[in-house]
Amino acid sequence: MQQYSRLSSDNPGIQLGDVAPHPRPSLSDSDDSDDVIVYRDNLEDEPFAEKDRRFNDEGRMEDGEGYSVESRRLRPARKSRRVLAVLVGIIALAALVGVLAGWGYSAPSYAGKGGNKHITMDHIFNGTFSVDTISIDWVKEAADGTYSVIDSDHNILLKTVHNDTEPRILVEATKVVDDHGDPIHWSAWSLSADMEYVLFQTDFKKQWRHSSHANYYLHRLSDSSTFPVLDPTIPPIITKCIWSPVGHSLAYVSANDLYVIPGNELARGAEAIRITDDGSEVIFNGVPDWVYEEEVVEADFTTWWSPDGNTIAYLRMDEAEVKNYRLQFYNPSDDAFEPHPYTTDLDMKYPKPGTPNPLVTVHTFSLEEYLASRVASRAKQQVTWPGSFEVDNRIISEVNWVSDNGLLIKEVDRAARVGNVVLFKVGERDGTVVRKLGKEGEEGDDGWIDHGQNVRPLKGFGTEGYVDIVPNKGYNHLALFSPLDSSVPVWLTDGEWEVTSIAGVDAAKNLVYFVGANPSIDRHVYSTTLPAADAVDNHEPAFSAMTNTAAPGYFDVSFSPRAGYYLLSYRGPDVPYQRLIEASEGGVDELVQSNDRLNATLSEFMRPLISRTTIESDGYTLNMLEILPPGLDTSGRKRYPVLIKVYGGPGSQTVSNRFERDWHAYLACEKKYVIIVVDGRGTGYKGRALRNPVMDNLGHWEVVDQVKAAAELTKRTYIDSSRVGIWGWSYGGYMALKTLEADSGVFTLGMAVAPVTNWLYYDSVYTERYMSTPQQNPDGYVTSAVNNVTAFGKVDFLWAHGSGDDNVHYANTASFIDKLTQKHVRGWRFRMFTDSNHNINNRESYRELHEWMTAFLEEKWGRGGTVRHG
Repeated sequence: MQQYSRLSSDNPGIQLGDVAPHPRPSLSDSDDSDDVIVYRDNLEDEPFAEKDRRFNDEGRMEDGEGYSVESRRLRPARKSRRVLAVLVGIIALAALVGVLAGWGYSAPSYAGKGGNKHITMDHIFNGTFSVDTISIDWVKEAADGTYSVIDSDHNILLKTVHNDTEPRILVEATKVVDDHGDPIHWSAWSLSADMEYVLFQTDFKKQWRHSSHANYYLHRLSDSSTFPVLDPTIPPIITKCIWSPVGHSLAYVSANDLYVIPGNELARGAEAIRITDDGSEVIFNGVPDWVYEEEVVEADFTTWWSPDGNTIAYLRMDEAEVKNYRLQFYNPSDDAFEPHPYTTDLDMKYPKPGTPNPLVTVHTFSLEEYLASRVASRAKQQVTWPGSFEVDNRIISEVNWVSDNGLLIKEVDRAARVGNVVLFKVGERDGTVVRKLGKEGEEGDDGWIDHGQNVRPLKGFGTEGYVDIVPNKGYNHLALFSPLDSSVPVWLTDGEWEVTSIAGVDAAKNLVYFVGANPSIDRHVYSTTLPAADAVDNHEPAFSAMTNTAAPGYFDVSFSPRAGYYLLSYRGPDVPYQRLIEASEGGVDELVQSNDRLNATLSEFMRPLISRTTIESDGYTLNMLEILPPGLDTSGRKRYPVLIKVYGGPGSQTVSNRFERDWHAYLACEKKYVIIVVDGRGTGYKGRALRNPVMDNLGHWEVVDQVKAAAELTKRTYIDSSRVGIWGWSYGGYMALKTLEADSGVFTLGMAVAPVTNWLYYDSVYTERYMSTPQQNPDGYVTSAVNNVTAFGKVDFLWAHGSGDDNVHYANTASFIDKLTQKHVRGWRFRMFTDSNHNINNRESYRELHEWMTAFLEEKWGRGGTVRHG
């Protein structure tokens, strides 16, 4: 038996990468990421810089099988880039106009000029319909608009957007060698702020979703000398290295202790300052434990340099009381035929609802003070503030430097109902609560406090301040807080739509760029001008669209560090493209990715008909996506099965104007099934009034909406009411089970993959945010569990789970099987995928799962479009 921990030098332990090679996915989503063209790790402390996509390939959220889902938290890691392909677009189908009437707002349906070739499962899984994308790795240390390129010889080159000259070489690969003269095969790199050193990552070993261990080398550009941060070890023990934002001081975490090497002492064999000395298997300094990595910071570090490089803030986490969860792996190899007589067991600290969470405190270390006194105790301080929650009843949800000496901290209670925003000034004894969160604070209702890393300091402006995303009359909007201790937001945006992210800040032009869901299934890029210091009190929200809001569109954007340039990525509803644009009017505007290959491919194949509309449920307007068979006969002469694809997690979004083609397109085109997606109550980007009803009652109102949608669909003359099914993965699997459990008589078939069956089995931070603790909401935990198992004997039912799922534990399925057995419910089908994690993608399992589900649908339903008799 081996115990999981972040590796210590004495006990390296077992790493997840040794037994389950895939990053851990989660129940839900977030931002979009692209396929890799350049690699550069975000090793410096820049929370808003692009992440290295080689090691942070979550991208947009998927619910496990590759279907795009967006959410403020849940984000399953996406599958192989080749599998995730794409479609959605196309001319209105006149025959559907009458059918769709009365369903609420209907966005245009699109149907390009498809061909006659049939889609096969091979096409879905071999990348035939994949979208080609590029990513630009902006180099913030150089002039604005500078980005890196890795050439075929692995040299690192720097190129500038507006400069057509040859790229200049930053690092020659042949000069990056170890003490023996052997080349160092690096996997990621990072440049110091003064551009004097490059940090190289080697021997990369994946841990969880974001975290890893690696060895690191420093390469001095002036003389091309290269030396290790620490003597390399196998397995490696460094979990994070972070450059200071000025100069070239380096902080790093090894064996869960935090160290720093001052810039003027950075050299071969330099003795680092040891900031902490209590790191262990259960004490984490400067890096998150499992649950904070997954559910809170969504990153692999909890160390933050102040803008002037004089102070380091960090979190200390004590998970000694967090209970262990044991995972068993039967075969750590990629070969299913390789025998392993004994299991490999992995213990991980996994807090579940109502059980102890890690105890988290905030600390600072003044490098300036230490260098003056050389007394560590004088340089360290634990940050406290009057009115803080007890350490066992709080989550430190966000930490951000908003000035050289101003640290902003957000805390919420375990149930995410009340919270504080604290401003701490370096050198002062305590912090001060400057904003209140929750019902009596900014949210103003009984819902949960949204989590996120949204605070953006305003550097270079005439006054100190920051921008944040804050509820404004029930919708998330952009707010300015200035001065730093202001408790009253100055609204930069308003209206019945939501800001989803802050994309960039241009200090020279006094502009903030952001992305908004306006309407909710779109994403558009906007800019807003910050008010002058003497005009703050009278400021009225005003903003300008930078994308065409008159047409449906789903955009994301990557701004250069000083926001002078941006890569604009159009994601749908038509075939995606990308443009590289200079923010100044009349500047560079270049098409850098057109996806001509995909356009040509789509013209050869049959294409489903896509419609985005809305339906009503109990007075709520819900977004709906329809993927319909080509040549759909709406006369009623032919009948079609309908399969509802569900996700539905709190704050998530499945219906959008993204361009998608995946397994569902295959089912629509080749099996003639009608595919429906409805974002019910609890889902995101339509305001808190739609999200809040599911509070403390998961699995109820979401199910009501799915049942009502299905019942309404069966009124269509071309829908076969005897063939109505629902399926989902992760939270969607839970939704499928709860919908079948409701025994509405509407559904005749269901499929679930990796489902939650009882929220007592999921992690505490996520679950308690929406369900409170079991002590606070005992009845809610009972009703939200899947208990009425007799209903599953009345439908055709299939489900699957990976035995190595460290996210939604296999215990969910084991318990569910036990209930079915005790109630003598038979006729269902189940398949365990050995050692697979939440994505079910090792040893050919991902495609096999879809082939198995397809065969089940064919067996129970046959093909759609059958002629109606009688």
